[in-house]
Amino acid sequence: MKKTTFLFALTLFTALTAVSQSIKWVTFEEAVALQKKKPKKIMMDVYTNWCGPCKMLDKNTFQNTDVVNYVNENYYAVKFNAEGNDVVKYKGATYSNPGYKPEFANKRNSVHELTSILGVNAYPTIVFFDEKGELIFPLRGYQNPQQLELYLKMFGTDAHKSIKTQEEFNTYYSSFVPKFKN
Repeated sequence: MKKTTFLFALTLFTALTAVSQSIKWVTFEEAVALQKKKPKKIMMDVYTNWCGPCKMLDKNTFQNTDVVNYVNENYYAVKFNAEGNDVVKYKGATYSNPGYKPEFANKRNSVHELTSILGVNAYPTIVFFDEKGELIFPLRGYQNPQQLELYLKMFGTDAHKSIKTQEEFNTYYSSFVPKFKN
């Protein structure tokens, strides 16, 4: 009986820990609506179903406790399938994927109109928006937790606004001391 109770408690603890360490993903439209109630920046993970580095980003970076905590506190997080079939309203326009083919849902498909509008041409890309839903920057490629930390904090604190040249970015980059664990 004690062994069964212990195993139940351990299972419950593990399940609660797993649930509490997840990024709170919302749709893009939900994030924009939430910004009106409580202004926060948006971090959008633009992925595809067939993309290996996208899966690595999910597993290695978006499951990292430091990333999860920082994103949940400072951003609205959005997952957006760059080749999906969602209809999205943004800045008074409606975007869809007219060439979408359901039989290619897990293979290369046509590119969603919003993907193109955001300037995304590689997967994964993490797109950052300010508190008013204005595009800040699309960050291309896989990022480990410490690499992503630099951008989360740079955009989160508006440090990017004072960086005008590549040299200034290089100075910011070289002086940045990551705190997230890999």
